[in-house]
Amino acid sequence: MAAAAAGLSWRRVSSFTGPVPRSRHGHRAVAIRELLIIFGGGNEGIADELHVYNTGLRPELPECGMSSMALAMHVMIFKELAHITNQWFLPAVRGDIPPGCAAHGFVCDGTRILVFGGMVEYGRYSNDLYELQASRWLWKKVKPQAPSNGSPPCPRLGHSFSLYGNKCYLFGGLANESEDSNNNVPRYLNDFYELELQHGSGVVGWSIPVTKGILPSPRESHTAIVYCRKDVGSPKMYIFGGMCGCRLNDLWELDIETMTWSRPETKGTVPLPRSLHTANVIGNKMYVFGGWVPQSTGGEISAPDGEWKCTGSFSYLNLDTTEWIGLISDCQEEDKSNLLPGPRAGHCAVAVGTRLYIWSGRDGYRKAWNNQVCCKDLWYLDTERPQAPSQVQLIRATTNSFQLKWDEVPTVEGYLLQLHADSPVPTVAGIPGTGIPETSVPSSQEPFCERETRFLWLLSKCLHRGCSLHQSPQSLPSVPYSEMKVDHPSQANNLIPNNVQVAPSSSSKLEGKEKVAAPENKVTQETMKNHADATGFKESNAPSLLPVCTSSAQTSANVAAETAYVMPSTRRAPQRPPASVKARDRRWYDVGIFKNNSAVVSQFYLLPEETMNINSKTEGADVPDYRLLKKQDLFPGTVYRFRVAAINGCGIGPFSKISEFKTCIPGFPGAPSTVKITKSVDCIHLSWEPPASPSGNILEYSAYLAIRSTQLQENPSQLVFMRIYCGLKTSCIVTAAQLSNAHVDYTSRPAIVFRISAKNERGYGPATQVRWLQAAEEQQAATKPSTSTQTAQNTLDRLQRLCQQDAD
Repeated sequence: MAAAAAGLSWRRVSSFTGPVPRSRHGHRAVAIRELLIIFGGGNEGIADELHVYNTGLRPELPECGMSSMALAMHVMIFKELAHITNQWFLPAVRGDIPPGCAAHGFVCDGTRILVFGGMVEYGRYSNDLYELQASRWLWKKVKPQAPSNGSPPCPRLGHSFSLYGNKCYLFGGLANESEDSNNNVPRYLNDFYELELQHGSGVVGWSIPVTKGILPSPRESHTAIVYCRKDVGSPKMYIFGGMCGCRLNDLWELDIETMTWSRPETKGTVPLPRSLHTANVIGNKMYVFGGWVPQSTGGEISAPDGEWKCTGSFSYLNLDTTEWIGLISDCQEEDKSNLLPGPRAGHCAVAVGTRLYIWSGRDGYRKAWNNQVCCKDLWYLDTERPQAPSQVQLIRATTNSFQLKWDEVPTVEGYLLQLHADSPVPTVAGIPGTGIPETSVPSSQEPFCERETRFLWLLSKCLHRGCSLHQSPQSLPSVPYSEMKVDHPSQANNLIPNNVQVAPSSSSKLEGKEKVAAPENKVTQETMKNHADATGFKESNAPSLLPVCTSSAQTSANVAAETAYVMPSTRRAPQRPPASVKARDRRWYDVGIFKNNSAVVSQFYLLPEETMNINSKTEGADVPDYRLLKKQDLFPGTVYRFRVAAINGCGIGPFSKISEFKTCIPGFPGAPSTVKITKSVDCIHLSWEPPASPSGNILEYSAYLAIRSTQLQENPSQLVFMRIYCGLKTSCIVTAAQLSNAHVDYTSRPAIVFRISAKNERGYGPATQVRWLQAAEEQQAATKPSTSTQTAQNTLDRLQRLCQQDAD
């Protein structure tokens, strides 16, 4: 096995649910956000079903157990995707359902899909055009106008059909010259058509563009992609390979603006001639996989029976430099370990973000069996390191723990969470401890399976290397990780939120008039002088809040809300570490590798002194074995900084911006919980459950509403709040007059923001933030039980609205 091939980290999807389509070849596939939509193809008959595979934005990971809180958070974050496993399903299509076809054109424009041509039965080809509105699973046969300067496209198969803007570009294919479908007389085509689309639905008609330069030679079963460089606005269409009596490996370029054909000069080793391969654009690269290639690489064909073979070769063309890079050669050794997709042709390949999916296809023609053997497997490959996640956000904090979350990054394997403390952390001299105490990991946390843990450990070797696909991997030792723990959130109601800053107020208990400027979550928080009491508040002050993140909230029917919890803190002058504290004592420490985008943090790993700085490790250095490291507990009243990086098959991506949170000081009340919002004709009703108060009774509650202000225009991230309630009751009324002055926050989804906190003898405790969502359909999607079809339907409905808004 070539070293480059071994470094690609192909992953085979081994578990999924739903009706799996039968294996086939000649099918086509497109992606609508996280949905793979597959149509047509054949194997013992031509298939006419439309299959959908929902990647769910989650990679294939074996489920080793998940706490109810972790599952609830996942569903809350992705309300459109009410499951976390990969699923196949058959949507209930209606309308002018097309017959099954193979080797057809298949493109996606927003949430509509166009199908053109293909073989409908042996020797009989089609030139019909169908449109599928995927948001409604509605098929419609469309009849475009004929071109003014010629005939419409003839029936064909094996053509290319590419979309750019509001036009589709049709090139080549194979036609049958005979009127008798049983007497196939092939004719290779090199005609070129342009199909103009109407906005949203329908088409205008065909046209035959007048082109310059030499037209590519006739061919079928080639590939065509469209690419436009970011710094140069001229889109180009690239045609590669195909079949015209023999296989081809020539590359053609069409400048779509000038309609000029050319043969670009390329560098590197050109892939072997091939047909029935796939080509997909990810970034500035065109990835070419599989197809039929010559049996002999020397060009000498020794036997008619062995002229051609299916290949599993994999290359990409850098479209900016026109340089070919080979990743898996045609002469690779047999993959006995099943770490790579097997050789195949007539498969489908789809890009979802920077991840490439490959499904089915045929692996050759076996005359002894007198039938075609098709692959049944689904594979994916991450082609780039993942992007940086959002800043770590605080859900809740206690005196010695944080409940954290961050926005999920699509198609990743896990996340590396790190912290460093405001106070010096002791190092562990010499050999680290031999194990982790039983109390070091909460019982609600679940371990990774050993296979997945080792995979993530291997990925972490790529930290700060900037790995690319064509680099050879380093030799990696085999270290079992069966006992490494993955942190899942524990019970939500036993955690207290984190520290915040308060703006002083001149009055003590104003009903509906007090305004408080509350800076929102910052990369690093600026500290202020101490206030009168230990929490950072004077007796008359109610809290304003810093860290903002969303958590599930109980609401009344037809009302959507999201809740965040934040803790008031003592804002003190920045403390510099003593001069005697060495630089290595203020390094980033691993909290762990997490499968989900949330974590409960009560400890972090202490590294031996000689490996304190993970950032300074030389390339190829070992990642520490977490099982052998000691853990350090978090301390009360201590500031910790957090950052997180996503992990996929290419390694660890860049870290997020830094967030800073402080553990709570004992004795203050917890955050109000179970917030409910009930909407009536002229007001809304807020209610909540009392929090636990370790130091005496609750003296009062304060509720705040984010309001519009000139300060918001100058600094949109700094919300201004008006107190709308102060009293002993656990409920309040928000009038229409108050709501008319509300600020609508657009940091995620449009929402009106409320904050509620409780006070005891020690002062105000953490506050609960509620984001009252202003889109009714979002609440419906969150509250209604969904089947896999309904889940994908909700996603497509949302995408269609987004596409419509972008077009307007």
